[in-house]
Formats: sequence, C-alpha cells, structure tokens
Amino acid sequence: MVSIGGIARKLFGSANDRRVRGYRPSIDAINAIEEKTKALSDEQLAGQTAEFRKLLAEGKTLDDILIPAFAVVREASRRVLGMRPFDVQLTGGMILHDGAIAEMKTGEGKTLVATLPVYLNALAGKGVHVVTVNDYLAQRDAHTMGRLYGFLGLSTGVIVHGLNDDERRTNYACDITYATNNELGFDYLRDNMKYERSQMVQRGHNYAIVDEVDSILVDEARTPLIISGPLDDRSELYNTIDAFIPALTPEDYEIDEKQRSANFSEAGTEKLENLLRQAGLLKGESLYDVENVAIVHHINNALKAHKLFTRDKDYIVRNGEIVIIDEFTGRMMPGRRYSEGQHQALEAKEKVQIQPENQTLSSITFQNYFRMYSKLAGMTGTAQTEAEEFGNIYKLEVVEVPTNLPIQRIDEDDEVYRTFDEKFKAIITEIKDAHQRGQPVLVGTTSIEKSELLATMLRQSGFSDFQVLNARYHEQEAYIVSQAGVPGAVTIATNMAGRGTDIQLGGNIDMRLERELEGIEDEGERAAKEAAIREQVKQLKETALAAGGLYVIATERHESRRIDNQLRGRSGRQGDPGRSKFYLSLQDDLMRIFGSDRMDGMLQKLGLKEGEAIVHPWINKALERAQKKVEARNFDIRKNLLKYDDVTNDQRKVIFEQRIEMMDSPDVSEVVEEMRAEVIEIIVAKHIPERAYAEQWNAPGLREDVGRLLNLDLPIEDWVKEEGIGEDDIRERVTAAADAAAADRKERFGAEIMTYVERSVLLQTLDHLWREHIVNLDHLRSVIGFRGYAQRDPLQEYKAEAFELFQALLANLREAVTAQLMRVELVQNPEPPQPPAIYDEQHVDPTTGINQITGFDSENFIAAPEDRRPEDPSTWGKIGRNEACPCGSGKKYKHCHGAFEQA
Repeated sequence: MVSIGGIARKLFGSANDRRVRGYRPSIDAINAIEEKTKALSDEQLAGQTAEFRKLLAEGKTLDDILIPAFAVVREASRRVLGMRPFDVQLTGGMILHDGAIAEMKTGEGKTLVATLPVYLNALAGKGVHVVTVNDYLAQRDAHTMGRLYGFLGLSTGVIVHGLNDDERRTNYACDITYATNNELGFDYLRDNMKYERSQMVQRGHNYAIVDEVDSILVDEARTPLIISGPLDDRSELYNTIDAFIPALTPEDYEIDEKQRSANFSEAGTEKLENLLRQAGLLKGESLYDVENVAIVHHINNALKAHKLFTRDKDYIVRNGEIVIIDEFTGRMMPGRRYSEGQHQALEAKEKVQIQPENQTLSSITFQNYFRMYSKLAGMTGTAQTEAEEFGNIYKLEVVEVPTNLPIQRIDEDDEVYRTFDEKFKAIITEIKDAHQRGQPVLVGTTSIEKSELLATMLRQSGFSDFQVLNARYHEQEAYIVSQAGVPGAVTIATNMAGRGTDIQLGGNIDMRLERELEGIEDEGERAAKEAAIREQVKQLKETALAAGGLYVIATERHESRRIDNQLRGRSGRQGDPGRSKFYLSLQDDLMRIFGSDRMDGMLQKLGLKEGEAIVHPWINKALERAQKKVEARNFDIRKNLLKYDDVTNDQRKVIFEQRIEMMDSPDVSEVVEEMRAEVIEIIVAKHIPERAYAEQWNAPGLREDVGRLLNLDLPIEDWVKEEGIGEDDIRERVTAAADAAAADRKERFGAEIMTYVERSVLLQTLDHLWREHIVNLDHLRSVIGFRGYAQRDPLQEYKAEAFELFQALLANLREAVTAQLMRVELVQNPEPPQPPAIYDEQHVDPTTGINQITGFDSENFIAAPEDRRPEDPSTWGKIGRNEACPCGSGKKYKHCHGAFEQA
C-alpha cells in the first residue's frame, strides 16, 4: 500500500528534489553565457577577477555576481586543468555557497566542485579555508587547484606540519588557504596563548568548506583538541592499583560493552576497600568517602584497562609504548594518548614505563571551532545518515546532489555465517574467483588487525597476489588505492584508508604518469612513454569493465551505516559497473552485542550446516536497525558532551576576546586602575560592613589585606579612631595612597615600560588562572552527574557552578594582577614573555597516525644532531627527555621544549 507521503513525493518530488530543481534557472543562466565566456582571451578571462571585486566594492553582493563568476571558473578550469564542471557540479557549488552540505557520490569530482564557491567567496578578500582530512590532500589540492586560482589572479596557501609562525601567517593571509582540521584548531589555540597580536597567525574565520565533512565534524569531533603540560609523576600509585585487579573475580564487577562502562559490585567494592586499607591508600572508612575521589577514579580506570580495552584491537604495545588504534579507521595513532589517567592505567597493565599525566593548558572541540566561521559548508559522499546531527549542532542542511551518470553498482544482500572461520573461508574463495575473472577487488576491514589476519589466511591458502594498505605516508596509500581498479588487483584496506583518492578502473593515469615519467628529461621519450601508459590504461579499463567493474567485499558491518556506505561508494564511480557485498558472522562485534543470543542455536536447529550462509533482505533490515540504535546513542553522547562544552566555550570566547582586546589596546592602564579600584572596594566592604558601628570595623584585617594586595603599610587603626570618619573616607584614603604608589612606579620606570609590564602581567595572570579554571571545570563535569540522584538537572547545576567558578576566576584575576603590579620592580634586560614551548611532537593526524608536527613517524625519525636547526622544531625528530634541548637553551629537553605536549 502506498502512503499519502509517497503519493505526494511522486507528484511534487521530495524536499531535496525541489531544492536541487531550484538551482536549475541559475545553471541555465551560466550555460547561456558559456560561449560568450569562451570567446574571452586568457588576459580578459583573468581580468574578470578585478571586475568582480570592483562590483563588490560598489555594493553588489556575492549572490549578484554568482552566475558570471561560476561561468568564469568553469572556463578557467577547462583551460588550466582540462576539466569542465558538469551541471551537477555547478549545483554542488551553489549548495556549498549557500552554506550547506553537498552529498555527492565518490568519483563525482568534489575537489573541482569546491573551486566554484571558493573563488566566488575569496573575491570578498576575507579569506576562505578549505579543510581536508590530512596533509597530503591539503598539499595535493592546493597544488592542483592553486593553478586555477593563480590563473584567475588569486593567491593560494597551504598549512601543514613543520611551518614556523611567519610561514603560517603568510599562508593564512592568502585569498584561499588549504589546511587540515587539526592544524586550524591548534593554530587557533596557539594564537590565544600568544602575548602580542603580531605573533598571531590566523586572520579570522570567514568561510570554510570542509571536505569529508562527516569524518571531520562527526567522527573526529568525538575528542577535543588539547594542548597540555605534564603533572607530577604518580607511576607508583598506578602500579599499586593495577596489582589489585587480577585478584578480582567476575562477581566483583559488571561490564557493559554497549555503553563501554565498567563498575564494581558490592562484593568487589568491599574486597577493594580491604586491599586499599592494607596498602595504606584508603582514607576514612568507605571507598566512596569524599577524600577517596581520586582513588576511585584510578581504580575505575584500572578496571576498564583490564576488562574493556583489548590489546591488538584497541591498542598495541610497540617499543615500550601504548599506541592507540582508532576504532573508525583501524589506524595506529602514535602520540595520541587517552586522557584522565586511562593511558597510564593501560601502561601499568602492560608493564611498560608510565608517562606522567598531563594538565590541560588549552582546548576546544571541533564543533565549537567550526561554529566560529561566519559561513560553513561541507561535502562528502555520505552525510544523509547524520543529517539530524549536522542540522542540530552545525545548522547545516544536507542536500543530495544527483550523479552525473546513473549508478550501475549492484549492492547484494549480506551473507551471514555462524563463525569467523566460515566467513573468512567464504571471503577467500570469493577473492580467488574474482581474481581469476580479472575483476579488481577491494576488501574492506574494520581494523589493521583484521587486515593482517585476512592477509595471513590468504597466504596460507596459497594466494599472495594482493596489496595490504598499512602505508605510513598518504602518498604511498593514495597511489596503491589509485591503482586498485586494475584488472585482477586485490587490495585489502581498512574501511576509510585512502579517502580522497578515486579508484579508477584500469588505474589512475595521472598518478602513473607522475610516478613513471619522473626523471625522464628527453621530451620525445616522455611523449612516447606517456602515450604507451595512456593506451595501456585504456585497455586495462576495458578489461575491468568486461569483468564487472570494481568488486567491494566487506568483512564486517561497522557500527555506522555511513562508513559502510563509504566503502560501498568506492565502486561504481561515474556510471561504471560495480558490485558490493558484506560478509558477516555471528561472532562479529555488532552481531554479538546487538544480535540475539538465541540466533546461533536457532540456526543450528533449522539445519544450517558449516560453511552455509543465510542471505535474506530481512537480515539487512535487522542490521540496519541495530546500526541506527548505535548511531542514535553515539549522537546523544556527542550532543550531551557538547551541551557541557558550550558552557566552557562561552567562557573561552570571553577570555580569548579579552586577551585580544588587551593585545590591541595601546594602553591598558585604565583596565588596571579599574581592577585596583574594585579590589579596594571589595576589601573595604569586607572589613567595614555597611551600617556597622565603628567598633565593629575590622581595622587590623583591612590593614593586612591592604599590605597583601596593595603593598602598602597604612595607619588604618589610627584612621578609624578619628572622630566622624566614615567608610567612604577610608576607601578614598586607601585609593589615593594606591594611586600615588602606582603613579610613582610609572614615573620611575617610564610610561612605555610600565604599559608593557601591565599588559604582560595581565596576559600571563589571565592564562595561569584560565588553565586552573579548565581543570576545575573538568573535575566538576566528572562528578556533576551524581546530582541527578537528587532529582536535580546535572546540566543546570553545571551551568550554575561553572558561572560561580568563572566569577571567582575574575575576582582572583583582579587580586593577582593588582598585587603583582603593586610590587613590580624593574630588572635589567628582562626577557619578553613567551608562550609555553608547545611545539613538541604530539600533534597527530588521527586518521593516519602520522605525526603532523615533524611530518615523520615519531617512532622511526631520529635526526642527526648536525641536522637539527635550533629555530625549527620540525627538524629535531624524536628527542630523549633527558637530552639537551636542541633550541640551545642549555636545559634538558624535558625542562624546555619537551615540557609541554599536544595531545
């Protein structure tokens, strides 16, 4: 039976269809002026940029010039890149310009689509950021598309690891800047730790287009960007607590795999209390007394480390270090560490050296970073499943762009086996069959461990003609993926490896030419070689097409339908034929956790023999329902975390805006005077209450506070004895004495030096208190959930208490700044204040595990001392914590540049 909604959609089309149709008149208008634009010479075409800027200066809007601007980019693209954007690509460009997400299938040319709105918005002169998932794609796209922008008279910059501040500033000043999400976020945090406006590198947040928007704004938004510094060593405590866990029995704790939580039972709590009492670690009678909050935190981490974290699945041990494996990509992430002591608990479990915990110095979530942009847009092949999240959190609408050619890929029903072994045997048989037919195969796995297991089983079965994608550098990974469409090729990869690189049937011509023509100087030889490669790829493509196109075999369902769809979407690009199939077993994590426990027994009763599979559309539907539940739960977690982070973010914005105001202001003496006046107001009111009799005044207390905060020794006890003196008189006398002392200091030091000192003290004190405040908020957040047991809303309680803490921060700031400035003395040749030495080795791209500060695998890159340049940390490589710091300070690395880490 067809629903009323279904009938309406047939008559009027869906909302998405209507939105796409709404762009048709603009596309027709662009097409109408195409011949006229083609007739322009190169100089005239490039000269349109100046014309457009002139129109904008005269009051025209970007929307007013969209049609001619898109026409110019289309023609320039045809001349410079040899690619003419299709009508559907123009549609995608307009969606991006409107500040929405364009969902375009793999192979539809999203990188080219972005050039249309990027050029249009760059004309305003406020800068456009194009955000990619890794450095390789940022450099590749900036280089390729930079030719187009350069032809039209616009400058292109790229932000990657290893750049110094001057280089970053220059690249951010370009009309268009390509960068990764990590680099952008960390630059923002670093900028707000600088002490002079001229040291800052970013110039604002005008318009950003996020490539692979689902990966960046959903998957990577699970964890914030953090700049942190080490706390005191507590390794002995971790080892002591870790020794207790093996003594526990399954009755002592409860594990919930769905929620990723572990809790102690009553019996377990009692057992632990006895163990802690014997070790002298328990304060008071109960484990849950307030004095034992830190101990409870450490014990819970130890239990999770043993019962929820699995070696070689969640992490590996390499060179005496715990290396996290990303659950979405299956890639190792050297340098990334779990927070809140969880990483130390894993180190204790695996008996490796325990690194000190870190204190957060500055942090921001990707949600709050990207919401700073005046206009935000994104593009990906898979966004519809997360449309609600994009709408709720980022106010971004997802618009599905039709493909240029109809999709011919066949998506087959899942095959479900009882065991891992049966499933993998079926996969190996299918790979061999496809290989014999000459059909290229891409096998998607959920982790490196599964990739290696399948590779081992393939070799044991006598098949070795395959590639495993565990590349350490994106260039290698991109090349392997680009050739995965060659007939008979078998490529095993984690589900998201090589994103941003199309798999073209017959192989990618451009990447082959780049690699195989390298070093050939003779023009004739180059031309002959190029012709041969093109002919070979053409023939290989015909063979691959005849074999049925790319066959995507998935070894498991992911928790997210979106990542399954990404894997499927690698096949069937630009109307090519293709095929996809998922192989599952009842022992897979998703089936085990969310499937029925009785299913295995039921299947045996129904007579399912070993090696046989169930194939039915109902199975697909049931799995999709399970995935929807997980997605909904994960979304709720992210949404809830964001509600709390929004509180911090509001305060962060106030602090960062204040810092910039202080740096911009030529003179901060007025702020300092106001702070001093407020301090005097508060301490006088504290010791001389309103409407109190003179004998109730606390003159000694006031004198002590005046000495402590204002560095003045005033005869306050004598003043209060004077007849007829009032509270206002005392306040005025204290103020006059403080003002005179400040004026005397300014006269002795000079106004210019005093302004510099005041600004430095303000900024450094604010930074110190803000860091303490972040730690307090973290602690508050970790315990606020318990307020729910008292029928109070934890979020509202958090907001109220966070506001009180913020008020206390401001009060402490007034007191600390006033006390410091009233004591300051001039020292010869003072060193200018410096932000913490944060440019360490801990800025890692979570999708690849490659270190983005050095650009090298931090485990293997050890620079020779003579190759290390003191002014350029990117040349230092891995440094022992007790080595001399390469900057030349004479200090040990751990006390200098190694004192702060980014995680």
